[in-house]
Amino acid sequence: MKPVIGIDLGTTFSLTAVLQAGRPQVLANAVGELLTPSAVSIDDDDTVLVGAPARARATTHPARTATAFKRDMGTDRKYTLGGRTFTPQELSALVLGSLKKDAEAALGMEIEEAVVTVPAYFGDAQRQATRDAGAIAGLKVERIINEPTAAALAYGLHERHREMRAVVIDLGGGTFDVTVLEILEGVVEIQSSSGDTKLGGEDFDYAIAELIAKEIETKQKVNVRDEPKAWARLKEAAEQAKKRLTDLESTRVALYDLPLPDKRTVHLEMPLGRGQVDACWAPLLERLKGPINRALRDASLSPSQIDEVLLVGGSTRMPIIAKVMAQHFGRLPLRTLPPDEAIAMGAAVQAGLKAGDAALGDMIVTDVAPFSLGVGSAKKMGRQIVSGLFSPILERGTVIPASREEIFATIEDGQSAITFDVYQGEHSLVRDNKKLGEYTIEGLEPLPAGEHKFRVRFTYDLNGILEVDMTPMKTNKTETLVIEGAPGRLTKKQLEEARAAMSRLKFHPRDALPNATLLARADALFVELTGNDRDDLGHALGQFRLALESQDDKMIGSYRDQLTMAVNRLRR
Repeated sequence: MKPVIGIDLGTTFSLTAVLQAGRPQVLANAVGELLTPSAVSIDDDDTVLVGAPARARATTHPARTATAFKRDMGTDRKYTLGGRTFTPQELSALVLGSLKKDAEAALGMEIEEAVVTVPAYFGDAQRQATRDAGAIAGLKVERIINEPTAAALAYGLHERHREMRAVVIDLGGGTFDVTVLEILEGVVEIQSSSGDTKLGGEDFDYAIAELIAKEIETKQKVNVRDEPKAWARLKEAAEQAKKRLTDLESTRVALYDLPLPDKRTVHLEMPLGRGQVDACWAPLLERLKGPINRALRDASLSPSQIDEVLLVGGSTRMPIIAKVMAQHFGRLPLRTLPPDEAIAMGAAVQAGLKAGDAALGDMIVTDVAPFSLGVGSAKKMGRQIVSGLFSPILERGTVIPASREEIFATIEDGQSAITFDVYQGEHSLVRDNKKLGEYTIEGLEPLPAGEHKFRVRFTYDLNGILEVDMTPMKTNKTETLVIEGAPGRLTKKQLEEARAAMSRLKFHPRDALPNATLLARADALFVELTGNDRDDLGHALGQFRLALESQDDKMIGSYRDQLTMAVNRLRR
């Protein structure tokens, strides 16, 4: 049988895993690494680079490179790279396609189907966009699973014989999710989920970048954000400083020959302490508390009733995150699984469950709707009609799959049509919630108010996809809302066109990706160095490029090793 793989399609990094002998195994990519950067770049010869070489080009070729596009899934945003225009789905499809090829190379067989993870707080449009991306990449994505639920599955497999109530804190590159769960006799029961789709490691990087930018702007009186290459280098320096501060109390940021918008260049060296960055992160750390408290409240639990706090997502490596969680829950959080890999491992477990893998025994997982779904409504109060009210039909926290029904009626005499506007959110007024779509039933017989009644049924499946049925009780003829034309939603024709467009793209040869990745990383590092260090790296780069031109495999291997050692030594 062809295996079903699990894919963690992340904002910053993505990875794949497969269930082997009852245990999830993370698969290496073409450059021998487990994490594939969610990045796409167009080379000068219009070749498409995906993953590590693309991410390395983000600082040297920012106008030709896209990152963090997962945040725009389900929107109509367009990215222009090297004269080509891409949607977020198409960029995500390029990442998924790369992951598919790497998995096929690792397993030695064709891959057709995958379980793909999404943030628990992704809405209908974002989930549909994820499924579209899979289709463009040639993957059958029949199952979409929430990221913290996937992490819970990985922990559930690891701790399947233990009874516990836990909170999964999932802070990735672009999103934040909180899930409360209970593990009991092999059953992983999700009790509540909450989150923020615009809060992640990228925001912590941005806060440090802003701190550095203010230092430059105070002295140089220019807005460094107006120079794309300078801002790209500054963001990369901020990310590297954040990583160093994971293990160190202080570090230094050094940026040489940084181009300014007024054509000048500047050298910057500034110290950064852990306390300094913790202070600039204060607003972000405060935002973490809202989803945590909401998830606990929905599960009717207090922090003291939680047995374990489980950290997943690469951004939970920041010491301040463990500190904040320890203060909030009164216990030290755990990282019993690699935080970068736990979600992909859980996706592989879900893939095994879907395939009926006997090694998983009677393991079961239940999930819940992360937000409320309903329709816009109006009420008559005396002689006035108050409209724009939100009437929930399927409440957040409902165990899924689920189907719920409510009765609605016309509110005015002689009403000839009724429109059902579908929303997701928690606010009492629809203007504060997110609209998913609408459907109008016309040709109603003129009757007094309230005489026309309608059954409105919401069906929410395991993938978090919503179907809405509306049935006039006088005709009993059901109308189904198909949410089309929403921002970022692709029609069947557009999907076919996107697949055809992808087949026409010129990709960098997979077996040459290690060389392309090393060159891109060395070029990005060369920009940051000065003096003897720059001379040493430049010499190693020149020798490696000559070796590539010679096409002598032995020579290429020798000089690749030398350049790799130089990059690793100078990047510290």
